[in-house]
Amino acid sequence: MKKRSIIAFILFILLTTITSKQEIIISKFNIKEIIIENNLLLETEDIIESLKPIYNKNLVNLNYREIEDKLSKKTFIESFNIKKKYPSTLKINIVEKKPIAILQNKKKKYLLSEKLDLIEFNNSKKYRKLPLVLGEEKKFKIFYNNLNEINFPLEIINKYTLYESNRWDIETINQKVIKLPTNNYVKSLKNYLNLRTKKNFENYKVFDYRIENQLILK
Repeated sequence: MKKRSIIAFILFILLTTITSKQEIIISKFNIKEIIIENNLLLETEDIIESLKPIYNKNLVNLNYREIEDKLSKKTFIESFNIKKKYPSTLKINIVEKKPIAILQNKKKKYLLSEKLDLIEFNNSKKYRKLPLVLGEEKKFKIFYNNLNEINFPLEIINKYTLYESNRWDIETINQKVIKLPTNNYVKSLKNYLNLRTKKNFENYKVFDYRIENQLILK
């Protein structure tokens, strides 16, 4: 009986020791540092602040969904890649969305990405030269895609304006205004592309296509 008790006691000590050693070993892989790479628009400190709950969590058993949930709230982030650097460092490579315009719908402002996703507005100097879109997001997507289909030079556009009549005006960086009709405006855009480089039309500031099959120049 005594022998059994001694053996049980020894086994208890051994198992407790092994468990304690395992805990010590595992704790060595707890996250102590998070490195953010490739972020140009987002501040590193802001990203790390959102990932504070990840610190001291185990690198081996890391829950990627938790990181995804935190980073998905950053509307500037297109995608990201996570790398573990043992014993205690996490590297996150960020792919950011590229703003192409500022969308203003009534009193709300957003940045628009290349894929026309809405991005939280940032009043930074670096975005002040982006073209302004006055109108609805869904209608602008249709209009923007039509412009791309005919290879309209988007770099010359300074402002897009959608009116209640559901028609668009385009203002260029050299202050020319293209007034488009409600229907079949692609035809008008193609006509403007044919005219815009011709010398006879250089001095005109307004190209008004609102009346069907007519062009009024001012």
